[in-house]
Amino acid sequence: MKKFLLHTCCGPCAIHVAQELSNNHQVTLFFYNPNIYPKEEYERRFEEVKRWSKKANFDLIEGEYDHHKWLESVKGLENEIEGGERCIICYRLRLAETAKLAKEKGFEVFAATLTISPHKKAENINPIGQKLAQKYQLEFMAKDWKKQDGYKHARELSQEQNFYRQAYCGCEYSIRALEHGSMGA
Repeated sequence: MKKFLLHTCCGPCAIHVAQELSNNHQVTLFFYNPNIYPKEEYERRFEEVKRWSKKANFDLIEGEYDHHKWLESVKGLENEIEGGERCIICYRLRLAETAKLAKEKGFEVFAATLTISPHKKAENINPIGQKLAQKYQLEFMAKDWKKQDGYKHARELSQEQNFYRQAYCGCEYSIRALEHGSMGA
């Protein structure tokens, strides 16, 4: 079994993907999400992942929460549409940290749960992971997890686990998009 580092943004996105991958890989979850705002929301999402990972017997690593660094990385893109360049930078930041950690800790493969969301496009996320895999000499599992009823199954599992389901992607700009009815990535 290959050692697999799975970036996860929340419990509802992690559950289906982690369970599917655990059939053939030794999966460790990596919660690195400096985009999440406010801090209380970050903590709520992390506690859900932590609770479930312990129950499901997955190792979990928490990355550094540095929202200021994230804000600096997307500076000037505050008015971008959801799914635009700001989101691409956000995906790149989180996947780069995942790849870096995977290399440092001896993981062979990494991926992200991000593509399970119907609001996120695999064609925007997977090429980032593939480039990082080349840079760090790792494998990246490029997949659109929402396909083949992945999203539906994740929702069902989330309901069974009584997961907290957030209404927005994570950052303060996605809250604004939700308020204006313009979610989509």
